[in-house]
Parts: sequence; structure tokens; C-alpha cells
Amino acid sequence: MDLLEGILVGFGNAMWGMPLLIVLVGGGLFFSIYILFLPYRHIGHAIDILRGKYDKEEDAGDISHFEALSTALAATVGMGNISGVAIAITMGGPGALFWMWISALVGVSTKFFTCTLAVMYRGRDSKGELQGGPMYFITEGLGKHWKPLAILFSIAGMFGPLPIFNANQLTAAFNDSLFIPLGLAQGWMTNLIFGLILAGLVALVIFGGIKRIGKVASKMVPAMVLLYTVTVLYIILSNFNQIDDCFALIFTDAFTGNAVSGGVVGAIIVAGVRRAAFSNEAGLGTAPMAHGAAKTDEPIREGLIAMMGPIIDTIIVCTMTALAIIITNSWQNADTSGINITLNAFDIGLPVIGKYILMICILIFSLTSMFSLSYYGSKCFSFLFGAEYKNIFNVFYILSIIAGSVASLSAIIGFIDGMYALMAFPTMLSALMLAPKVKEAAKAYFDQLKST
Repeated sequence: MDLLEGILVGFGNAMWGMPLLIVLVGGGLFFSIYILFLPYRHIGHAIDILRGKYDKEEDAGDISHFEALSTALAATVGMGNISGVAIAITMGGPGALFWMWISALVGVSTKFFTCTLAVMYRGRDSKGELQGGPMYFITEGLGKHWKPLAILFSIAGMFGPLPIFNANQLTAAFNDSLFIPLGLAQGWMTNLIFGLILAGLVALVIFGGIKRIGKVASKMVPAMVLLYTVTVLYIILSNFNQIDDCFALIFTDAFTGNAVSGGVVGAIIVAGVRRAAFSNEAGLGTAPMAHGAAKTDEPIREGLIAMMGPIIDTIIVCTMTALAIIITNSWQNADTSGINITLNAFDIGLPVIGKYILMICILIFSLTSMFSLSYYGSKCFSFLFGAEYKNIFNVFYILSIIAGSVASLSAIIGFIDGMYALMAFPTMLSALMLAPKVKEAAKAYFDQLKST
């Protein structure tokens, strides 16, 4: 097991080298400049679309704009914001948050381009149903001779979105905050039983397909985001006099290094971008699969909806989590890691009830993430082997929840990060090649909007 863990950790670290950082951050910056920062200039219009102003029941697709965004956010607003931020600060110090912001800001344009393409170049699966995602905009947009790139994405896409990180961190949170204090923890056996319960809950939803996932996510995510936001804001505002010092530490640490990163600024950048990518998934190719199912015949509209993801996910939610962790100094506790750092912050910032509120939030966040992530993996499996066999993947997905609940955190992070990196290269390469098509469609869309 130690050997396997070492291989997986090495795999994740090797994949997240400078080439991938250039592709994600450099690609996002190129998209922003190439389209003259158009997504940022039309946030108001994106909100109108999200409110349903332009929804038409007869449009092609399976779910509404709001359900598509909720499904995508359900996969991202979760452990990436709660545990992932803590891991980023553990790996790179408070300055890692600054590089998470940078990654998210350029990720706005990346999401706009990739999710526009997901609707612009939708294809048909083996059942003849309309589908979207990188594997389809590669084959439909670039041509069949680029199919090997789509196959690479789909192979990695079956494993990158597995729920093992969510299952692992949820199990750790319940162990430390509930099972151990009540004397119920029995080591590996407790984790296994908890994993079996999680697997059963997820199975009830994911076998209903994207329509059920979208409806469940659209009801659960907004309520949990509100509860989480109110609680974190209470912790932050209760220590209002420390906010300036926190931001000063973040900005200083981002360019000077610290003991955590060994004084190497590059290590901070990698930690920040790596965790931001896990958090908001811009450039990885997962969100386009959800947005590709939206009921719309206007690809640009879905791109505008999708770009809200990194803003909500990283700029808002991750920042609040990081401030709570830094203000309470829980990140400096060498005996805690991952989700336990955030639990410790909530316990310090809101004694007695704080960690239990967070427990409720992470339970819902984790479950909704697992619902949405299953959809991504099953679409990749269907592309490779046929949609009629997707329930085979769903069984594998359910079993992986059990495995994640008993595996080590470092091995899981290495495996998931490595697979996400393999997904990013085909997604970003094809999006860069098809960028002129998006720019042309955006000009036509806004010209038409002005004339109406």
C-alpha cells in the first residue's frame, strides 16, 4: 500500500508541472484577451439568463440553465471549497489563495469558451440522444481524425471525477467530529460501514440520470451555499479587525514564500493553481458536460452562464473559507490536515455549534458533488463503450465511494489530480483551436441582441 501511495502521489506531482500551468493559466489569459474580456463585460446579461428570462421549453437539451449551473456547481462547490482550500494553504501557505484567485479570474474566460463549445458542437450518443462535452466538441468541431484526443479525455474522464476525495474527507470529518467523541469509531470497519451508507444514498439519485441530478442539485445547492455563507461570514465579521492583516498576509506570502512552501514562490503558485482547478474545474472539461445538457439553442448564453462558476466557487466561497482558516490560525496546527483544518476553524470561530453546522454543509455538499460527478464519468464511459452500458460505470462509481472512504488522503489527491491533468490537455488544446468559432458566434449573438 505504501508503494502504491508513493506511485500515485508521484503521478499527481509529475502531471502538475509547468506545462499544465501554462496551458491552464496561459490559455485562460489568451481567451480573455482574444475576446476582449467580453465575459466580464456581460455579467448582468448572464444573470438575466440565469433567472430564466430567455428559457424556452421547446429548446434542445435536458435541463434548464439554472439546473445546468446548479449541477456544475454541485460538483465544484463542495470539498474543493472546504477541504481543498485547507489543503492549498497547507501545501503553499496563505499566499496560495492569491494564485487561486488568478486561476479563477482567467478561468472565467476558459469556462465561457469551453461551455459555449459544449452547446455549439453537441453530438449524439449511441442511443441517439443529444450530448455535449469536450469529447463531442473535439469530434464534431475538429473532425473525426481528432478522435484519439477525445478518447484520451474520456478515459481520464472516467477516473478524474470519481467521488473518492469527497468520500474520504466526509468520512474523516464524521470520524473526528462525531464517531470518535461518541466512542463509535472502530477504525477501518467504521470507515467501511460509513462508505456503504454513502454509496447507498448516492445510488438512489444517480441511477435516475441527469434530469434527477439537476432537480436535486438545484434544490439542495442554493440552501447549503446560503447556510455556509452565513456561518463563515459570522466567523469573519466577528474578527473584523483582523481582516486587513489576513489580506496583507495573503498578498505578501504570494510573492515572498514561507516556511510551508520552503520559501519557493513557484511552490505556492503550483499549490494555488492546482487546488483552484480542483475547486472550479475551469479548463478540465467537466463543466462543459453539464452545460452541454442545457435546454438552449444559443451556445453563447450557456457560455455566459458557465462563466459564473469560478466567480461563485473560487472568488467568493473559497475566499470566505480561507479567511476563516487564516483568522482562526487553524492552518498552523500541525496535527490537523484537510477537512479537519476547516472543522477546527469553525470550532474556534463559532464554539459549540460551528463544527456541527459545517458537518451538515459538507454532508450536503459532498452528496451533491457525488451526484454530479457520476454524470461526468458516465458520459465519458458512454462515449467510449455505448450509452446503453452506462449503468456498468455507475456500479463502478458506487464501489469507488466505498474505496475512497478507507483509502489514504495523499494517494487519493495524487490519483485525482493526475487524471484531471490528463483531462485538461485535450480540453484546452481543442478549445484553443476552436476559439475563432466562439468569437464569431459571440459577435453574431451580441449584434442580434442589440438590434432587438
